Amino acid sequence: MPTKTLLIPTPDGQADAFAAFPGDGEAHPGVLMYADGFGIRPVLREMARELAGHGYYVLVPNFFYRHGPAPLIELPEHIGEEARPAVMAQVMPLIEAHTAERVLRDADAYLGFLTAQPEVGPGPVAVTGYCIGALFATRTAAAHPDQVAALAGFHGPVGAAGPEAFANLTAQVHFGHAETDLTPGTLSELNQALDAAGVDHTSEIYPGTAHGFTMSDTDAFSPSGMRRHWDRLLPLLDRALT
Repeated sequence: MPTKTLLIPTPDGQADAFAAFPGDGEAHPGVLMYADGFGIRPVLREMARELAGHGYYVLVPNFFYRHGPAPLIELPEHIGEEARPAVMAQVMPLIEAHTAERVLRDADAYLGFLTAQPEVGPGPVAVTGYCIGALFATRTAAAHPDQVAALAGFHGPVGAAGPEAFANLTAQVHFGHAETDLTPGTLSELNQALDAAGVDHTSEIYPGTAHGFTMSDTDAFSPSGMRRHWDRLLPLLDRALT
């Protein structure tokens, strides 16, 4: 599976990025993938390669590029409960500094770069994200309804995007929530807001999962949750992009 390390020009500098795509010489639909708060690392590269293997060009930007290239912090091979507090202490200031305004400025640059790649075919793209990246993905899709045909977010605070963002979504949407992230009542409120905005969506709690269940380098990883993630994501992309 071909991969590239890239630099994306943005209004605030250059974002380093990772891309994976089929090696058949053909053009394929583009997918912008937002990492979780721990950023680009082996597990994200592997997820991008796996998705690319299903026929997509997958671009994973370092959205914290203003602070330096990835990896910004030294991560253990496995982010267990003992290591997590120290890691989060370094990550949270970066997340707090990454305002909605920055997300939207960068989204323009990321999508422009993605659609200009020779390996990316014409037509709409998809955006997917994990943890805080799910919120960034939602804001990106809402700001670019003419370009983004599919939006997927996993174990992320997507509700923080708010009714105004939902009202602008034209993409087909799937949100996969961790069981520990929200209650059935909160899920019902979120889904009512999506319904009220007329969003074509599925939004569900994945049974037996904790926040971060897609990330195999953390204690939260759930093999069943990860399988469900692929079982929801791949048909969504197939319907919306191909």
